[in-house]
Amino acid sequence: MAVEIPFSRKLEFSYGACETVAPGVRRVIAENPSPFTFHGTGTYIIGEGNVAVIDPGPADPSHIAALLKSVEGETISHVLVTHTHTDHSPGCALLKEHCEAPTFAYGPHGAGKLEQGVSVEEGGDMEFQPDELVRHGDIIDGGNWQVECLYTPGH
Repeated sequence: MAVEIPFSRKLEFSYGACETVAPGVRRVIAENPSPFTFHGTGTYIIGEGNVAVIDPGPADPSHIAALLKSVEGETISHVLVTHTHTDHSPGCALLKEHCEAPTFAYGPHGAGKLEQGVSVEEGGDMEFQPDELVRHGDIIDGGNWQVECLYTPGH
């Protein structure tokens, strides 16, 4: 018997606006709608004061400007990258022009797959190299926030 999972396509937001989505978690949506990004890539900010940015998004100067405006008066201490598709990690290079936060990620595009002889798909950010490599189970601690790394191959 098939189970129907409801999928809500309703999302009220404005591009470039920072919205609180949970305690200690804010989101800025990039203006890059597509079948893969839905309305656009969500870039998340966790913590207050010293914050982490998760997935800076595409290499879009207006998105990075909106992100920087959202953390005005705060310090970006970490940049976390969930994966290296071109809608998630290329914004790191632009963000690094404005802050000195290190990037944390599993590896460059295809990490874990290339070593197993699996070819990787196109659409990856081939330029991205994390400053700090993370592995499954690693804990990244920002003082007022903490993230546990989970290896989730497939996306």
